[in-house]
Amino acid sequence: MQFRLRSNEKEYLDNHAIATKDLYRNLFELDKINKMLGGYNTSLGGLANILKIKNNALTLLDIGFGGGDSIKQLSLYADRVNAKLFFYGVDLKSDCFNYAEDNLAAISNKKLICDDYRNISADLLKQIDVIHCSLFLHHLTDEEIIGLFTFARSNRCIILVNDLHRNWFAYYSIKFFTALFSRSWLVKNDAPLSVKRGFRKNELVSLLEKAGFTDFSVKWIWAFRFQVIAVE
Repeated sequence: MQFRLRSNEKEYLDNHAIATKDLYRNLFELDKINKMLGGYNTSLGGLANILKIKNNALTLLDIGFGGGDSIKQLSLYADRVNAKLFFYGVDLKSDCFNYAEDNLAAISNKKLICDDYRNISADLLKQIDVIHCSLFLHHLTDEEIIGLFTFARSNRCIILVNDLHRNWFAYYSIKFFTALFSRSWLVKNDAPLSVKRGFRKNELVSLLEKAGFTDFSVKWIWAFRFQVIAVE
C-alpha cells in the first residue's frame, strides 16, 4: 500500500548542508550502482532514438548532473557512433560542480554551470536541442515536474528523462543491496527512498499532458527505469 502514491519525504541529498566527503562518496557509489544495474542504458537508448530523428549535431543540457557521469556515458556513446554533440550541465550544488569538473576533465565538448536551470540565459537556451534529466525528476514535486516539462516545451527542446519505477521489488532489492555493500549513509537512506519517490507510467503520462506535450513516449526499461522522450 505504501507504493500506491509517490512519497513526499525529502532525501538527504536534497539537504544543502552535506559534508563534501560524504557527498563525494555518494556520487562515487551512484556511478558504480548505475554501471552494475545498467542504469545508464535508459539514457543511452533514448539518445540513440533521438539521433534517428534529429541531425546528429546536437547540443544537450543535463539538468542536475550530480557527478557528471551521465554526461560521461553519453559522450562516450556519441564518440562510438560518430555523433557530434556538445554538452552543457547545470547543478545547484557547488560540490557537485567541483566533483564533475574533475570527473569530466578529459571531455572538452562540455561546459558546466553551477546554478538553477531556470536561471539559464535565453541566448543559451536557443542553442539547446535536448534537455536530459537522469534521476533528477523524482526529487521534484509534481508541480515542479510540470514546470520543468513546460520549460522544455516552451524552449522547443526535446526532453529525455531517465528515472525510477516505483515498485515494491525494486525498493526492497536496492534496500538489501545497499545495506550489504554501500559505505555511504546517503546512499543507504536515499537509494530506497528514491524508489518510493519514483513513478508509475500513468503518472508520467499525466504530467506530460499537463505540460502540454502530445508527442511523447514513456517506456519501461530494465532495471525498473522509465525512459521518457517528449518532442514539442
